[in-house]
Amino acid sequence: MISRLLVANRGEIARRVFATCRRLGIETVAVHSDADAGLPFVAEADHAVRLPGNAPADTYLRIDLVVEAARRSGADAVHPGYGFLSENADFARAVIDAGLTWVGPSPEAIAAMGDKVRAKEIAAAAGVPVLSAPSTPTEADLPLLVKASAGGGGRGMRVVRTLDRLDTEIEAARAEAASAFGDGTVFVEPYVEAGRHVEVQLVDSVVYGDRDCSVQRRHQKVVEEAPAPRLPDAVRAAMHEAAQKAAEAIDYRGAGTVEFLYDPGAERFFFLEMNTRLQVEHPVTELVHGVDLVELQLRAAEADWFMGWSDPPTTHAIEVRLYAEDAAYVPQSGRLVTFDLPADGAFDLLSRSGVRVDSGFASGDEVSTFYDAMLAKVIAWAPTREQAIRQLVAALRRARIHGITTNRDQLVEILTDPVFVAGDMTTTWLESRPIPAESPRDSRASVVAGALMLAAADAERRTVQRGVPAAWRNVVSQPQRTTFEGHDPVEWWGTRDGFVVDGVTVLDVSPTHARLEVDGVTQQYDGLIVGGGTSGGREVHVDGGVRSVSLREVRRFTDPADAVASGSLLAPMPGTVVKVVAEAGKDVSAGDVVLVLEAMKMQHTVTAPLDGTVTEINVEPGAQVASGEVLAVVEGHPE
Repeated sequence: MISRLLVANRGEIARRVFATCRRLGIETVAVHSDADAGLPFVAEADHAVRLPGNAPADTYLRIDLVVEAARRSGADAVHPGYGFLSENADFARAVIDAGLTWVGPSPEAIAAMGDKVRAKEIAAAAGVPVLSAPSTPTEADLPLLVKASAGGGGRGMRVVRTLDRLDTEIEAARAEAASAFGDGTVFVEPYVEAGRHVEVQLVDSVVYGDRDCSVQRRHQKVVEEAPAPRLPDAVRAAMHEAAQKAAEAIDYRGAGTVEFLYDPGAERFFFLEMNTRLQVEHPVTELVHGVDLVELQLRAAEADWFMGWSDPPTTHAIEVRLYAEDAAYVPQSGRLVTFDLPADGAFDLLSRSGVRVDSGFASGDEVSTFYDAMLAKVIAWAPTREQAIRQLVAALRRARIHGITTNRDQLVEILTDPVFVAGDMTTTWLESRPIPAESPRDSRASVVAGALMLAAADAERRTVQRGVPAAWRNVVSQPQRTTFEGHDPVEWWGTRDGFVVDGVTVLDVSPTHARLEVDGVTQQYDGLIVGGGTSGGREVHVDGGVRSVSLREVRRFTDPADAVASGSLLAPMPGTVVKVVAEAGKDVSAGDVVLVLEAMKMQHTVTAPLDGTVTEINVEPGAQVASGEVLAVVEGHPE
């Protein structure tokens, strides 16, 4: 029996495993990097061991340090979570060799399925349909997908649409895979443009239903649901049987997932890979089948055999991944001033509906650049898919997230899109989907609310003439003006009766609240002001309408030290320079790669904005850069 479990992971998956351990009476051990020392998963563990450093290669990917942490803390078992070392056969062997219980499949099974090339051979031999690319591709074989053999999560994957890009994309995929997984091996397979990503959950060879994970960007899942919608019964049954065949071919034990690419037009499917671990999206399976998959993992690890069963799903569950990233999918970092996600508390496996949140962060936590950008998973379940969508949308709209830009608003747009509502999404749908325009009325009202909250805060801060209305003048010559970055100025007047704004009826305002009427519709807004002073530069986070906005006040006077030269290439996010392609003094064309940054386990190219000459290169490979730092300067050619 397991008495003390070390989770060789971080964030929300560590908290998720700890929750089951607390219920079962198992003590817990966390390992953490320096950057993660203050996160909730460390505080929630019964014991914690520091892994000095921040980069994954120095901390969570160090087999020797993690095994030594288990020994020092008195742990008798290790759960790998997902990512990092979860599919590393050498790690599993090291845990077993140390006399500890490994919560996962055998090292042999991990090795067999961890090499995706070998995994496809095993699946094919078991009678499971697979995709295969010719050894020497031609134009007729396009498009192709370059894929990391040792990893997942979209890292180390590149779509190739022209043969002249094949070698370049293979090199980029190798570099990203080596950084994320410590193995740069890649392979090439045909790329199915309009397919669906459907996967089957197993514990040993017992099937616990299926999930649809087709809503993806950059090959990373964004929305997952169970059971997979609009999947013909015959196809569903065949997929379940194929997953069992793949698992039985390697005598699989423990929790695992077999992923398939489904072609709805031809009603055929192909084996993609088998993940020999718990999946990020496992909550949707738990909620529709009424099981705790972590508990089943522990039970399977404690016994030489596992006797399980799976009842048909009785509800529908949908999960969204809440990321720290902007609308262009650029990862964000910094302090989460407010992180309040509505949930029903601990999930109840017997409940027919509810909202569950699996989060790695809390208000006040720092989001670093060293790890994945996912902040939390929000899951809703209900008797029908339509009800689950409605509950999830409502929960996201009620969320209060300040300090870091997230994809919350995009998630709401996805869930309410007619394509998603109809269940017609494919793996390419999200990236080809046009971004819906924001309602000008809703956007403008939020900006007005933010401006008036700042004005109310300024009035409240006064130490003299406190009884005089804000910005009131005996003789009004012109309106007051508040300007936020990226928005038109808000012009307002302070009168004896309160604030006046053209086109808006101001019903009530305080530094944290505004009630406005626009076109006969009254809307409540809540706000949080960050920063002090009245000379500009403050931020106000406004929640209300159909979305939340973060507004940065434009300073009245610009500090000359903040000015940068024309043509400066600024770091879009904090990160590490992995490659400098351009040279000072050399000409470049618009779109040419100047350098490559790595942040949150993904690589991002910084390109020349125009035709010109590189006059400055201010960084070198390995350098840590801050967001907004000048990396290089490109001066345009004189006309």
